[in-house]
Amino acid sequence: MSIDLAQSYRIDPNDLPSDAVIFGSTSAMREIQYRIERTLNSDLPVLIRGESGTGKELIAKYLHSHSCRREGPFVKLNCAAIPIGLLESELLGYEKGAFTGASDTKRGLVEIASSGTLFLDEIGDMDWALQTKLLHLLQDGHYARIGSREERQANARIICATNCDLYAAVAKHTFREDLFYRIDVIGLHLPPLRERREDIPQLAEYCMQKLAKKYGRKPEQLTPTVLHLLKQWGWPGNMRELENWIVCVLILGSEQALSEELKRRVAISMHADNPQSHPGHLKEASRQATSMAARSLILKVLQDNHWNRRKTAADLNMSYRSLLYKLRDAGVPQRRRSSNGAPSINSHKKDDFKREEHEK
Repeated sequence: MSIDLAQSYRIDPNDLPSDAVIFGSTSAMREIQYRIERTLNSDLPVLIRGESGTGKELIAKYLHSHSCRREGPFVKLNCAAIPIGLLESELLGYEKGAFTGASDTKRGLVEIASSGTLFLDEIGDMDWALQTKLLHLLQDGHYARIGSREERQANARIICATNCDLYAAVAKHTFREDLFYRIDVIGLHLPPLRERREDIPQLAEYCMQKLAKKYGRKPEQLTPTVLHLLKQWGWPGNMRELENWIVCVLILGSEQALSEELKRRVAISMHADNPQSHPGHLKEASRQATSMAARSLILKVLQDNHWNRRKTAADLNMSYRSLLYKLRDAGVPQRRRSSNGAPSINSHKKDDFKREEHEK
């Protein structure tokens, strides 16, 4: 069973983008590629820093799949997604009877990652007490399951990632200084997409091909005008935001409409005072534009499906309840029937939404 479990964490390098797509042509990314290539055959800890959506997990997977541990598992633990009370048991495992509810022995992710890589995402959100145990693990390579006095030898390379300012966290005493220097042996700082503008056309093309395959759509050909617009926008959401834009192009099939939306984004950012030093302006512009794009997308798919909400939810790859909430939050009007039986629209009919929300 343990072999099967470890196998489920293995990465196929063919599933990753090419080196040209990952690293592009900017000097900052080329420097990262150089640093990675120099450390592939070592077990030194790596700390990947960067804004949300810059591809930290992708870099971690690249490090693993090109290292001497490539045949071992790649195990990820998101330190921000698991309650603090459960994080230690997930990381270190526990013995039967260690606490109420521990009806059986459980291996921790440190053990599952043996001979491979343990990727600790959002390390800045790790609880102080667990930081201490991680520090001991990195110092001597030993750990113990909860409820056990038996020390075990860890055999996994540790890669951490964060979008937090760990220097500030150390100054505020929310992150251990000694742990910071333990995990920051090899430091990689991923630049935001706005600092990789020359790479955006190639990244957009890769996203188009990948997402078209995922959603069963024909890839759209992005015109030079659109590619120019893509390079002008600041992309505060980085690669996640770019992927969302590509998805809208594929689902709506209307490059012109989305280009107009992009023009509005660029116009808003250009009117902001020094937008590069005020990311809040870009984020607000992105939030407003994304909301408008979401409303247009939902309305278009609804109309294509003759206002069949369940089919629309399936086409958008979301739950029916989520669609209902998005209809309400985005202000998408609800369908009603006019006196002649043709569909009509009344955006103030809240009772329609309430009835639909309780449908099974």
